Amino acid sequence: MGVFEFLMLVCFGFSWPFSIMKSIRSRSTKGKSLIFMLLVLCGYIFGIVHKLLYSRDWVIWAYATAMLLVVIDLLLYVRNWRDERKAALSGASPAVMRSEP
Repeated sequence: MGVFEFLMLVCFGFSWPFSIMKSIRSRSTKGKSLIFMLLVLCGYIFGIVHKLLYSRDWVIWAYATAMLLVVIDLLLYVRNWRDERKAALSGASPAVMRSEP
């Protein structure tokens, strides 16, 4: 069962680097769902807990790697949300806010 579970995680995991790059390049929360990312993170946490309690094997590293990618995307979401909020309060665009010292 570990091989198929690992392949499922790899398929899911390949989407996160693209999502992270989108967050870095766009510096925007548009097209992102905080609730979706939190639910996926919870799913990975539950997968890790299951592995620790019932089925310790090497697949736990795939869960941990995928979870790390989701956490990185969440941190970028928070950064971008702060930039957008700050820009909205000041009336400037987020691009202008980033260029100021």
